[in-house]
Amino acid sequence: MHTHTSGKRSGGHSYSNGNTRVRKFRSGPRRGGSSGAGKRSGFVGRRSGGGNRFGGRKKSTLDISSFINKAVVATETVAHFVPDNSFNDFNIDKQIKATLVARGYEHPTPIQDKAIPHVLRGEDVVGLANTGTGKTAAFLIPIINKILHDKKQQVIILAPTRELAIQIEDELKLFASKLGMHSVVCVGGMRIGAQIQKLRNYNHFIIGTPGRTIDLIKRGNLKLSNVKTVVLDEADRMLDMGFINDIRYILREIPKERQTLCFSATLAPEIKRLINDFLIEPVTISVKTQDTPTSIEQDIVKVEGRDKTVLLAELLQQNDFKKVLVFGRTKHGVGKLSQELNRKGLKTESIHGNKSHSQRQSALKRFKENRIIALVATDVAARGLDITDITHVINFDIPETYDDYIHRIGRTGRGSHKGKAITFVG
Repeated sequence: MHTHTSGKRSGGHSYSNGNTRVRKFRSGPRRGGSSGAGKRSGFVGRRSGGGNRFGGRKKSTLDISSFINKAVVATETVAHFVPDNSFNDFNIDKQIKATLVARGYEHPTPIQDKAIPHVLRGEDVVGLANTGTGKTAAFLIPIINKILHDKKQQVIILAPTRELAIQIEDELKLFASKLGMHSVVCVGGMRIGAQIQKLRNYNHFIIGTPGRTIDLIKRGNLKLSNVKTVVLDEADRMLDMGFINDIRYILREIPKERQTLCFSATLAPEIKRLINDFLIEPVTISVKTQDTPTSIEQDIVKVEGRDKTVLLAELLQQNDFKKVLVFGRTKHGVGKLSQELNRKGLKTESIHGNKSHSQRQSALKRFKENRIIALVATDVAARGLDITDITHVINFDIPETYDDYIHRIGRTGRGSHKGKAITFVG
């Protein structure tokens, strides 16, 4: 039973339950309009908006030791969230429920528990949650149910990177593989001809990055007249990458009679303006507790003139470093680091913006299957990778911004797992 509060915002209401907060407020009517991408402030060396580029970035001057703390690992009390619902309680088709049981989904996570009922009711939703909280399933499960009852409509899901877009489709296939639903991934770095060919067939789900999606719209290969549901996944990251006006362009191409879902870790002013312009009376659901989950222990290694590669190799040889994600700053640097580690007898792969799609997917596959001990990556891997058993994240190079740091270390300690994040400094 939700406890209603008396505080109102813009003609709406809010209520809370446990550590989650749900707020419903009335936004302005949908408007077209266009405005420039907002910039984050507060940290030096921040990335300027503009394109999906992950290599050749200038050296960070962020003093990571000024904000990093050794987090307390979650206690049993914190770890045990008691949901209001079970998956069986949700008003979803029995075929979906059977798939959830077969996939081992027993109890919803906080974001799933709070968001799914609102999505099922057709409401616009703003979901705020820490990374690794199960938000993809929070929107896929009710949307699959929606399509199952009306296969004439389409869904478009926008994501900041091709890795995240591909991951969303992979998860979609897990839930809907036997339900007769079709999907297409429209992202850069992959042959556009193959995507155009697939768009000639009817796809219930269009999953793409903003740039390639607009390219296909302008070519006349992608029509959005049947889209009834829009998902903006990791909206804050799309803002950081300079995609905010691309998102506005795409939203104006979609019929106004639609359901719009926006998921973000933070609510920058430009994201708030986007919500006010394109969402109608959205329910805002927040399950964020703090920037870094308590399941991640954070520490630093002071280099003090020593060879960083030697230090990294020594760490990787320790028994508890079983599956490690190493972040470097530049494309050239991560490739060279991987080669040096391999020469020291440590099996690693690298992924960065200069790698082809097939090369990146091959490296990720080997990492997931534990055929390598470490994956060395630029920030192309800071978002979207959902590999639950990464034991450590190592910042070989200091990230440019605090947000970059948060999303890097969020690749470990996911779900019920614990993880460690180590940053080389000095």
